Amino acid sequence: MRPVRIVIPFPPGGNSDAIGRLAAERLSTAIGGTFLADNRPGAAGMLAAESVARAAPDGYTLLLGTSSQISTAPYTNRIKFDPVKDFVPISIVGANPFVITVGNAVPARTLEEFIEHLRANPGRLNYGSGGTGTVTHLSGALFLQRAGVTMTHVPYKGGGPALADVMGGQIQMYSASPSEVIAHVGGGKLRLLGISSPQRAKYLPDVPAIAEVLPGHSAFTWNGLFAPARTPPAIVARLAEEIQKAQRDPAFTGRLEKMGVDPVLHTPAEFAAQIEREMTMWKEVIDAAGIKPQE
Repeated sequence: MRPVRIVIPFPPGGNSDAIGRLAAERLSTAIGGTFLADNRPGAAGMLAAESVARAAPDGYTLLLGTSSQISTAPYTNRIKFDPVKDFVPISIVGANPFVITVGNAVPARTLEEFIEHLRANPGRLNYGSGGTGTVTHLSGALFLQRAGVTMTHVPYKGGGPALADVMGGQIQMYSASPSEVIAHVGGGKLRLLGISSPQRAKYLPDVPAIAEVLPGHSAFTWNGLFAPARTPPAIVARLAEEIQKAQRDPAFTGRLEKMGVDPVLHTPAEFAAQIEREMTMWKEVIDAAGIKPQE
């Protein structure tokens, strides 16, 4: 058995890279071959997705995709692949909700106070993201739409600069992944007002769910494995089975949760249904925010 490449659409060191390497390690042990993490950043992950869409459907090239390359790509980027027809979903490895994060210069101490603060300053405050059309942009826009308030969007080239400017007071809000902010909890530079999971997360137990203030609010992104279309069903089923076993293993799920990532137990069919629901939801957010496809 030759090595299997798991193509990761982002550089080493980030959240997706950590999840991809954890999946590669687990599959190497479970199946007995070598699964290698292959980082291919560029064009918000579209280059990696396109390369896997064109790969041989033999199970030796997989994509660790995210919502950005699959659920939102047709509406935010001019892409050269079809995220539904060109891939077979295998399984979500881990999911991330989003944390409404503000700096200490913001007077609000709770999510309710922050919404009132925004109502009193319509469009005069700024929120950052990792770039136009990214999930940090869309999750922030979704929160604002559901709260009925407005802010001015400021895109950055990645989440790190956006988070730095929240701490520095240049912008007032960033809808962050938990892994980005966990290290700063207790440091006094950030205030976490709400998390977009349906309930509070065990790794941030003191942060209320946004749904406690805006009932029904839920949003997350995920990292999941995909194979090229026409990959034999037996290969897809075996890979999915091993990821499902991992999701039942406390040692594996504990490592995810330490990163601020939620385990998700999904069959390929459930994963496909999740993508279909998300594509509808995010398109509504994108249309309402006036976001146009990027080159």
